[in-house]
Amino acid sequence: MKLRPQDTAFVLVDLINDFKFSHGEVLLRHTELIVPNILKLKTFAAKNSIPIIYVNDHYQLWKADLQSILAKCQTEQNKEYLQQIQPNESDYFLIKPKHSAFHQTALQALLAELQVRQVILSGVAGNICVLFTANDAYMRDYELFIPHDAIASVDEQDNAYALRMMHNVLKADTSPTEKYE
Repeated sequence: MKLRPQDTAFVLVDLINDFKFSHGEVLLRHTELIVPNILKLKTFAAKNSIPIIYVNDHYQLWKADLQSILAKCQTEQNKEYLQQIQPNESDYFLIKPKHSAFHQTALQALLAELQVRQVILSGVAGNICVLFTANDAYMRDYELFIPHDAIASVDEQDNAYALRMMHNVLKADTSPTEKYE
């Protein structure tokens, strides 16, 4: 499968995160390890005019207000991380109520408006929200690119299993981010 920048979007799932849950500290550490790769993908997307779309939990605010969600999520532990990965002015920002970035969100309508047929997918947790989003994208006939070094989960074995499922079942290209340089 060949990436076609003209009909591709880069979707980032749940990167704005407070990590205030069971094993949240572990997920934050694993997520910090993939930040350089996410930033490489953002640079690649920007250079190739690929829309960048953040889809994030709303943290009971129910507002697609980036600044409110950033303020709600920021802690002393994730402050530097959030500064690195937050959306730019030109990026899209959507909220989601459940695991999939498609479920009860405007993502499908936005992708249609942008004439997207391929999705580069990144984020946390790889074995939950990224996997569910990938499944829903596949069910909608999007071609998937999910760099294995740009998703993180609490458990590394669960992350590897999710990647295998996305590659084998959802036909995702899971090549590393160096493919996008």
